[in-house]
Amino acid sequence: MNEKELGAVLLDTVLSTPGMNELVKIDLKISRKNALLLGNLIDKGIDAKNSTILLENIPPDAVEHLSSLSAEILQKSGLADLNEKLRSLTTK
Repeated sequence: MNEKELGAVLLDTVLSTPGMNELVKIDLKISRKNALLLGNLIDKGIDAKNSTILLENIPPDAVEHLSSLSAEILQKSGLADLNEKLRSLTTK
């Protein structure tokens, strides 16, 4: 089994354990600075070209949910517009 296949099996095993589909409520109070950083870290983590072997195997529905979570974090912190402007300045 090569490294990529092992990563896929490992991630599938972890995500298949009992209780992993249960919803959890997280009351999170962070600074706007950290909200901006967290939103960008989530986006970078789910970007296929920047991912690790384990993260390459994230199910598509999880990627979609994490993208929505990132957008929600930025929206609720009032930083969505700032984030878009920063992206337009930093994209290659």
